[in-house]
Amino acid sequence: MTTPKQKILIVDDEPDILELIEYNLKKEGYQVFLANNGQEAVTVAKKVQPDLIILDIMMPKMDGIEACRLMRSMPEFKNTFMVFLTARSEEYSEIAGFNVGADDYIAKPIKPRALISRINAILRRNVYSDDNYENKLEIGDLVIDREAFVVYQQGKKVILAKKEFELLYLLASKPGKVYTREIILKNIWEDSVVVTNRTIDVHIRKLREKLGDDYVSTVKGVGYKFEL
Repeated sequence: MTTPKQKILIVDDEPDILELIEYNLKKEGYQVFLANNGQEAVTVAKKVQPDLIILDIMMPKMDGIEACRLMRSMPEFKNTFMVFLTARSEEYSEIAGFNVGADDYIAKPIKPRALISRINAILRRNVYSDDNYENKLEIGDLVIDREAFVVYQQGKKVILAKKEFELLYLLASKPGKVYTREIILKNIWEDSVVVTNRTIDVHIRKLREKLGDDYVSTVKGVGYKFEL
């Protein structure tokens, strides 16, 4: 059961979807607010300051993509999690969502248990916020020690090169969050002019060779994320 302080805004023009998600989130102890389109979402979000916003993509008046883009331009929503909920399975919809600042993407039809699990996981990312990096991350069977610059997998030490370690730590600091190639380059290689997207791909491949394929997944056309 989560704390009642966490607020979630659900935005969808289908009453049945709103009712289903609202019911299941309230059972988990969340405070739930509703909106029927993007314009209404912006108004409600300004008023209640939700921790997470679930946005349908296809809506009247203002769609989810535009609503997300607009709210991401406002300082008060800088740290608000935004998740797209849509029946559209086309790859370009997912890419468009991440490009305007979405944190995740959930497809319809809704499976309540899976939805709740995903929402709980997204909200737990606050533990690894940029302003509160921990020196040691313990996630699943991995221990990532930032001070010692070492990684342990099931108690066994794994040797990583410096940039491999930095890349793993960046991704693991917010499990489930998709990092675009641009953000990775900026955080790991800063303004180096000799680094390309190919460099990121090589380092991801090396991480998978050393740790296995279960930790870092590819979001096609966008970037990479650390799996929970």
